[in-house]
Amino acid sequence: MALQSVADRRAESSLRLVVVVPTRATEARAMVREFGGEIVDDPQRGKLAGAMNAGVAARLDEEYYCGLGDDDLLRPGGIALLHSLMKRNPRNVVAYGGCDYIDDSGKTIGVSRAGQWAHRILAWGPDLVPHPGTLIKLDALEKVGGFDEARPFTMDLDAFLKLKRVGSFVSTKTSVSAFRWHRESMTVANRKVSNREARATKRQYLPRALQPISPLWSYPVAWAISGVGRILSSR
Repeated sequence: MALQSVADRRAESSLRLVVVVPTRATEARAMVREFGGEIVDDPQRGKLAGAMNAGVAARLDEEYYCGLGDDDLLRPGGIALLHSLMKRNPRNVVAYGGCDYIDDSGKTIGVSRAGQWAHRILAWGPDLVPHPGTLIKLDALEKVGGFDEARPFTMDLDAFLKLKRVGSFVSTKTSVSAFRWHRESMTVANRKVSNREARATKRQYLPRALQPISPLWSYPVAWAISGVGRILSSR
């Protein structure tokens, strides 16, 4: 699904497809080659974050990074739209859009479409900046040290918070990507652990004076996120 969506978008944008795959995953490697992708060996250091860093390290002369997991896909015109937004201001380091939550049949069961409020509340509210389909300036990502491999669930949240310190975010409410929601996916199946890690990550980036009182809003936010997750899982 993810590979096909990238292949479909190549007519709209100049994309280089780099896929991080375990060395023993022979069928997956054959599929990547079928779609014209380049294979990078999965280092298995920090699991997902390590794989993401390995993909970034394969950079040649690309200006931007856009990450997709096997449960993600790109919507038509999404990358081209984000690229146009990014080019409007040289200080822009992240461009993101809406993200559709879909079931196994591809039916949309929910939409994340917070727009500019997503990055404004990032340090204390829910993380509404979707990683799938988000365009990140590679120079800025490398400047902040890439993805933290010590954070198995919030490596993207941590990267976004670091990137806010070095540049600007720009957004659109148009859906540019989709995420297949199912109970076995890493973030859905480990919601409690993920929420706990997210609270710790966001607290780290708050002003020191606010860190001791962060539970006043972080726990209600976590409960709200869990509630939304339950609703999506029941659809």
